[in-house]
Amino acid sequence: MSNLSPRRPTEPDGPSLPFGWGRVSLGELCSKTAFLDPVKSPELEFEYVDVSSVSAESMKVTRTAKVKGPAAPSRARKLLRTGDVIFATVRPTLRRVAFVPPSLDGQLASTAFCVIRANPDVADPRFLYYAAMTDGFVHGVGALERGASYPAVTDGDVLDQEILVPPLPEQGAIARVLLKLQSAVEVQDRIVATLKDLKSATMAKLFREGLRREPGPPRMTPFGEVPAHWEDGLLSEYAEVQTGVAKGRKVAAARFVELPYLRVANVQDGYLDLSEIKTILLSEQEVQRYLLREGDVVLTEGGDFDKLGRGYLWSSQVPNCVHQNHIFAVRSDREKLLPEFFAYQAQSAYGKSYFLSVAHKTTNLACINATKLRSFPLLIPEVSEQREIASRLRRVDGALEAHKARLRRLVTIFSQMLHLLMSGRVRVGREAKAPHDS
Repeated sequence: MSNLSPRRPTEPDGPSLPFGWGRVSLGELCSKTAFLDPVKSPELEFEYVDVSSVSAESMKVTRTAKVKGPAAPSRARKLLRTGDVIFATVRPTLRRVAFVPPSLDGQLASTAFCVIRANPDVADPRFLYYAAMTDGFVHGVGALERGASYPAVTDGDVLDQEILVPPLPEQGAIARVLLKLQSAVEVQDRIVATLKDLKSATMAKLFREGLRREPGPPRMTPFGEVPAHWEDGLLSEYAEVQTGVAKGRKVAAARFVELPYLRVANVQDGYLDLSEIKTILLSEQEVQRYLLREGDVVLTEGGDFDKLGRGYLWSSQVPNCVHQNHIFAVRSDREKLLPEFFAYQAQSAYGKSYFLSVAHKTTNLACINATKLRSFPLLIPEVSEQREIASRLRRVDGALEAHKARLRRLVTIFSQMLHLLMSGRVRVGREAKAPHDS
C-alpha cells in the first residue's frame, strides 16, 4: 500500500506487526462523506436510520422509518452510500455497527453515527466494517466517552483510532472469510427464530384444540380458547408451591452450609441457563426447606411483560441446589398433573395471559406472588394426553436447543476468527508471506 509505512518488528516504538501490515488511523483510509438537510426538500421521502435501527447482536440495520422531508428529525442529516460503515457515537461500547446495503443507498442516517466510507484505493469497505467491531477498536473509542447521562464520542474520536491494516488484497481476503462466517451465523439465527415460531404455533394449537379431536368447538375462557373436554382446576389442588431463600440473611457460623442456588438469571423462558451457578450460605436446618427436587417446575416471580412467569423443568442438573426467593418451585402430584405438561402450559399464550392479568405492574416490569401462582387456573386433560402433548413439544424443544447450541458455536468461531484475522495472527491471501518465507 503506497500510503502506508508499516512498522517493522525491530522498531522500538511499537509492537511487532505482521509482515506487510501497517498501523494507521481509520481516517487515513476513508473518503469524505456528505450531509443533506431533508427539510429543504419538501418532496423528498427517505428511509431514516437512527441508533435504534441497528442491532448490536447482528451488527446490521434491522429496521428503518420512512420519513418525508418536512417531518424529518433534526438529526437526519448524514447521506449514506452502499458500502458505508456506520458506527454509533452514542454509547459506543454497545457496538452498534452496521454495513450499509444497496437498499439504503442515498438514504439518511442520524448524526449520532460516524459514517465510515472506505477510500477504494487503500481500503476494502467490509474490512473496515470488521475492524470497527473488534474489541481493540471499540474499547479505544469507548475510553474517549464524554458525558454521564448521555455518554458519547465525536466522529473525530472514531476516525482517529488506529487500526492494523494489511495490503488491499489481503484486506479483501480477510473480509471474505469473515463474511462467510457471519452469513453462517445469520442462517443459523434464522433457523432458531423459525423453530421458536414453530414451538409457539404448536403450543397454541395443542392448548386450544388438544389431541382427542372431540366434537364441538373450543370453549372460551378469560385467557383464551381451550379444549372443551379438558377439566379445570386450581394449581393449589394439584401441586405445592415452594418459595425460595432470601440473600443477605445472617446464618450462625457453626451451623451453615454453602450450596449452589438457582437465580433469576438462570431461569429463562422455556429453558434454563446454567452456565454460571453461584452459591449461598444457609443453615443446615433450612436445606430441605429450599432444596430443588427432580421434576420441579421453576418459575420466576417477575420480569418483562412478555416473559412473566418464565421457567422450565428442573431435572437435577446441579446436585443439591436450592433456589432464591424470586423463583418459585412447583411440585406437582404426578398421578394427576405431569410436571412437564404444566411447564409447557405456563409457557403457553394461555398461561402468560393469566400471569399478566393478575400481575402487579410497573412501567416496564410485572411480578406475581405465591398466592397468584397457587390460583393458576389449570387445564387438566387425561394424563395420557398430557404425556403426548409434552412429548410433542419436547421434540420441538430438542431441535431448538440443538440449533441454539450450533448458533453459539458459530458465534464463538466468528469472534475468535475476527480477533485472529484482524490481528494478523492468522494470515489469508497471497500477500501473507514475507519474501524469505518458503
